[in-house]
Amino acid sequence: MTSVHETAFLAPGSEVDPSVVVGPFCYVGSQVHIGKGSRLGPHVTIQGRTTIGEDNHFVGQCGIGGPPQDLKYAGEESALVIGDRNIIREFVTVNIGTAKGAWITSIGSDNLLMACSHVAHDCSIEDEVVMGNNVLLAGHVRVESQSIISGGAAVNHFVTVGTLSMVGGMARVLQDVPPFMIFEGSPGRVRGVNTVGLSRRGMDPDAIRQLRDAYRRLFADESPKMLAIQELEAEGNLAPEAIRLLTFLRDMERGYQGRYRESLRRTEAGGEAS
Repeated sequence: MTSVHETAFLAPGSEVDPSVVVGPFCYVGSQVHIGKGSRLGPHVTIQGRTTIGEDNHFVGQCGIGGPPQDLKYAGEESALVIGDRNIIREFVTVNIGTAKGAWITSIGSDNLLMACSHVAHDCSIEDEVVMGNNVLLAGHVRVESQSIISGGAAVNHFVTVGTLSMVGGMARVLQDVPPFMIFEGSPGRVRGVNTVGLSRRGMDPDAIRQLRDAYRRLFADESPKMLAIQELEAEGNLAPEAIRLLTFLRDMERGYQGRYRESLRRTEAGGEAS
């Protein structure tokens, strides 16, 4: 039987696995599904069409599945989906999606969202991501697996944070963050290769060497970026990580990443971008 504190409230219609622990003064809404082994600390509010996987830990005072802070939100039936084994610390807020986006906000598995961080509507966080204290994700942000966003960073709408990248503390992220790179500053820019993080993840030293060479030619030199990409591709024998970096940068140059995704939004009536 589910362990529910006497001061907590589970709304009729909510589906909570019998193994879930619900702490004092929690509220679980009628459209919420919580998988086995999850724990809700004190004062956790989970509402909206929210589906939560197994073994998640909401430490306390979290606001999960609340309505978007987008002024265009009109109460449509959008959703939030959270995977397994995530740790959600104190005062974290995560909003459901909107009709103007993908209808869904999603968080994968094995992530750590530290205290006071915010995940806005239509964001997509993959797996093994660390978000430091007070990190702010605006709407439609995509965070790829194994990336780290340090405390106090603010990420603009529609930005993509590439895999195994590291965003420095207090960074103002107005553009896409390429994978495997260190990105910091206000406004932020690429500062180097995340060599320590890549080594800790067991990346092949030759792949790291190729990424460092690519960084020098793509970001440190003054030659046009597309020309540098073409030269690197022409040399061949690239590691998969280097190919991924170049593909990401090509997409940035063509507009497939970041703000381009904003132009894909359509109004329900006229089909125009909004």
